[in-house]
Amino acid sequence: MSQQHSRPPATTATVTVFASPTSWIESDAVAQCHQVAALDGMMHVAAMPDLHPGKGAPIGAAMASTVLYPFLVGSDIGCGIAVFPVKLKRAVPEKLAARFPDLDRALDPEQDADDPAWAVVKGDIPAGHIEGLGTVGRGNHFVELARIGTVFEPDHAGRLGLAAGDLVLIVHSGSRGLGERILRAHTEVHGAGPAADPDAYLAMHDDAVRWGSLNRRLLAARVAHALGAEPTEPIVDQCHNLVELRDGIYLHRKGAAPGDGRDVLIAGTRGTPSYLVAAHAGPDAGHSVAHGAGRKMSRADALRRGRAKHTVEELRRTPVGSLVVCGDRQLLFEEAPTAYKRIEQVIADLVGHRLATPVATTIPLVTYKTPDLGSAPRSRRKRGRP
Repeated sequence: MSQQHSRPPATTATVTVFASPTSWIESDAVAQCHQVAALDGMMHVAAMPDLHPGKGAPIGAAMASTVLYPFLVGSDIGCGIAVFPVKLKRAVPEKLAARFPDLDRALDPEQDADDPAWAVVKGDIPAGHIEGLGTVGRGNHFVELARIGTVFEPDHAGRLGLAAGDLVLIVHSGSRGLGERILRAHTEVHGAGPAADPDAYLAMHDDAVRWGSLNRRLLAARVAHALGAEPTEPIVDQCHNLVELRDGIYLHRKGAAPGDGRDVLIAGTRGTPSYLVAAHAGPDAGHSVAHGAGRKMSRADALRRGRAKHTVEELRRTPVGSLVVCGDRQLLFEEAPTAYKRIEQVIADLVGHRLATPVATTIPLVTYKTPDLGSAPRSRRKRGRP
């Protein structure tokens, strides 16, 4: 059963946590849900099993309100996860890890005009935002080459063109500065208050959502070409930081993926499987599902504990035998698999609450975070940069 947390007075929204009593849910995150529930116009807060505290608002929640609050979406508007089938003759992690391009370096429309990745761009670039094009970003963002592991629903997987052993590129990234610019313009005037002009905010927000989706396609195309494969269209592409207008109600999602009849990739960690699920969440769950395993440690705690337990080399080879491309040592520790909840528990909670049905797992082969030390200068020299 879900954990129902509702408080007087009657004007305060209801809060429901879709997790089992044994799941790791921080009290600070639940407290943030209640703070959100007390906002003017708030009707219901649905917290997912990957719930954890965020800056001012919980991560892993869908929040329904008659009032639009930009801070509930956050600065990385349009962040999401896309899955692209990819065909390679042989998938040897050690060889493929060395071939990943420098995804910290943006594609320049003029200097990189001959880059074949541009072929996936149809029409104009949303908001004319060319900064950061084709870059993955920091934090929990990644590009991963994975193989399909266990297939739970062969018919559904087959409709997506997937079978056990197939290879996919998984891209987790957002709007790379555009969303931050949009939120800053709001907060400088209104702080954490509501949008003064919801339609104007939504127009900019929708640009950032489209930009994030386009950027995931660019990232996948850059990696596919580097690995000697042809880029493909995504079979899954769901944004988990956004707001949508449903029947006159603003449904804010922060770290929660649309779960109303969608296929969603719920990310594990770089050392565990991820789960492709068929989501079927209703209004009680904010038509949403979890977007990942969810942090159980702050970045500071993960860094402190990780340095005491692991070496850098240990973190570059994961328990499932995959490789991690990451030249930022601090990020290696902050994003260690142990910093996250158990993805199996998150999925079990979604299944237990009838919000999703697992279709297949994906097993990491190479997870890219940032270029390995020394790779960026070579990439710049190749492009004729100093």
